[in-house]
Amino acid sequence: MKALRALLNPVVAAFLLLLAAPALADDARLDDLFAQLQATDDAGAEAVTQQIWQEWAKSGSPAMDLLLQRGEEAMAAGDYQTAIGHFTAVIDHAPDFAEAWNARATAYFNTGDLGPSINDIQHVLALNPRHFGALAGLGMIFEELDEPDKALEVYQAALAINPHMADVRQAVKRLGAARGQDL
Repeated sequence: MKALRALLNPVVAAFLLLLAAPALADDARLDDLFAQLQATDDAGAEAVTQQIWQEWAKSGSPAMDLLLQRGEEAMAAGDYQTAIGHFTAVIDHAPDFAEAWNARATAYFNTGDLGPSINDIQHVLALNPRHFGALAGLGMIFEELDEPDKALEVYQAALAINPHMADVRQAVKRLGAARGQDL
């Protein structure tokens, strides 16, 4: 029995490594994309940013991807409650899928439910600390809550990850100028 167990341990380890390989490849792909994002100019950043969003949108489950897509379609149509329902279903079945949390945070923001939006953004950032979109959204929420110092800090964190977000750069300039006037 010990001999069988000794043989199975390397086999099980190899099998688990094979299962983890796609996730490792995705992380390596994202690392490469983030390196490209830092090295490119604004013109090249759009394509790289789009590729990052595409990677983030992959749940690993066709059913969850479909639910996410339906939620995005509902949100695009302005049906935020239906979108929230779809995103919640994804989160219930795939709680480690950061993009579902991010999409629901966006839907909550669009309904004016800032507390639930912040809560979902916290989940996004716990799962994916490089999520510049969630950071930008959190900055917008802090602006809505009249917390310009917090907004500026979060926007700067987003720009450290993706320096090519023109709206966020403008927000940093605006908030920085207002902060300078207050001094």
